[in-house]
Amino acid sequence: MADQPTTAEPVRARLSPRKKQQISRGVQYAVLLVALVALVLYADWGSLAENFAKPTVAREALPDLFTIALRNTIIYAVGGFVFAFVLGLVLALMRLSQVRPYRWIAVVYIEIFRGLPALLIFLLITFLPLALPGFQVPFGTYGQGILGLGLVGAAYQAEVFRAGLQAVPKGQTEAARSLGMSATRAQVTVVIPQAVRMVIPPTTNQFVALLKDSSLVLFLGVSGEYVELAKFGNDLASTHANATPIMVAGVTYLIVTIPLGYLASRLERRKGSNR
Repeated sequence: MADQPTTAEPVRARLSPRKKQQISRGVQYAVLLVALVALVLYADWGSLAENFAKPTVAREALPDLFTIALRNTIIYAVGGFVFAFVLGLVLALMRLSQVRPYRWIAVVYIEIFRGLPALLIFLLITFLPLALPGFQVPFGTYGQGILGLGLVGAAYQAEVFRAGLQAVPKGQTEAARSLGMSATRAQVTVVIPQAVRMVIPPTTNQFVALLKDSSLVLFLGVSGEYVELAKFGNDLASTHANATPIMVAGVTYLIVTIPLGYLASRLERRKGSNR
């Protein structure tokens, strides 16, 4: 009996992982190109420029944009950062303390101020004179803004410091004690300086966050010489019925925050390379 002719099944070509990756990348570029073309064709650029980038309105922001708004933003942010830095370090030490009530106080503070919206803290500050008759926050409006930013920032900074303190090898403390240092002196002169150096990158990020959160100062009812960037842009936008001042204020924030963010990234990479 003659053998029946056999037909070879076609072998389905399989794409290599590299080819699949190239096709996927090509599809993504195509989608992005279509989206950009659609944006160019359908956006009303004239209306956008008139309402968000009107040069005559932008010029109205100068020079007060820098001499008042940016200056006040930096004052609020730097003051709040210093407050948060000091209080955060104290809270971190309390959180790691052998004294249980100190740990409880630190935990309660951190959980409350990390759990509450920052806006709510600023609103509560406005009611302090009613709750505490005769009480005045030092430095007036500046003091209120710094207090709000500092109270919120300290809760986050405390956790940053706690991580840094716990990262310092215990052998450092033991070596200091073997040299005759007391526990307090070893903590102050050996452990804390090392912890501070370790947390410089995340602390820089904390400052950037406080700089942006300074916009919440507007809920304190600031006006005149105390306005910061967000309030300044909003007031000028209401005056001209145009969003250009808000865009100008946003660009001013970016001029400050982008270099700081880049600096934090550089410090983080340098820290990683030194390990």
